[in-house]
Amino acid sequence: MTHVEDELTSQPECWTRAASQAADHAEVLPAPGERVAIVGCGTSYFMAQAAAALREGAGQGETDAFAASEFPYGRAYDRVVALTRSGTTTEVLELLGRLKGRTRTTAITADPDTPVRTAADKLAVLDFADERSVVQTRFATTALTLLRAHLGLHPDTAVTDARTALTEPLPEDLVDCAQFTFLGRGWTVGLANEAGLKMREASLSWAEAYPAMEYRHGPISVTTSGTATWMFGEAPAGLADQVRSTGGLWIEGRLDPLAELVRAQCLAVAVAAARGLDPDRPRHLTRSVILAH
Repeated sequence: MTHVEDELTSQPECWTRAASQAADHAEVLPAPGERVAIVGCGTSYFMAQAAAALREGAGQGETDAFAASEFPYGRAYDRVVALTRSGTTTEVLELLGRLKGRTRTTAITADPDTPVRTAADKLAVLDFADERSVVQTRFATTALTLLRAHLGLHPDTAVTDARTALTEPLPEDLVDCAQFTFLGRGWTVGLANEAGLKMREASLSWAEAYPAMEYRHGPISVTTSGTATWMFGEAPAGLADQVRSTGGLWIEGRLDPLAELVRAQCLAVAVAAARGLDPDRPRHLTRSVILAH
């Protein structure tokens, strides 16, 4: 079993643990009414997108998400939350350094014994979700689970659905598709973006992601026989029929959207195996991006 597969299958237990610890981390996570930015790189950025949409949608306060390298320093925030599995990513550490003494910062990390310990004002440590793999699975979804639980939005069904995602066979013919499109609405747009990234990282697939309504404004033109379109959450009326009319395979999200992401992770590993690729050795990637100056 690869590191990716091992870490992928441990997600239900990690989610349960993170949800149970949400109250313990309450003081370092955003309080209702705070103006917040959530930042990250790669997978962590897409989890930031999902968390920001959930928080603002829940009426907890204005919440933005940014790639750490694109943070708008001219804006004022009450708190900036950084998601960083390794605690060593260059862009995140530079951002936290620039905000030191100006804006309260919290880092959610898997490894507190790294430079992020002194770069951030506060830490929320999820060391039980740390990973050996380059391709992130469980830390990202566990961090989002912590934030969902902090908002009171973590349903008990999420863990059950994650177990279902890990055990149910993938839809027939899905692994053989040549192109994959993932769609979301609201907070699930971030999940769709992450699903596309997983497919590219682990299996070198042609994979795209869009807000569901935007998909009809051009991207649907690449959908045809031998491609798949996967919806995270409830689809806009008529979209499934439009996709089927192209000859493409339509995948309806039936589970909790975060559990649907687990299914997409499983697909990435399955496609990698079918193509003779090792998901533990993704092309051109390292576990943490540390830039030389």
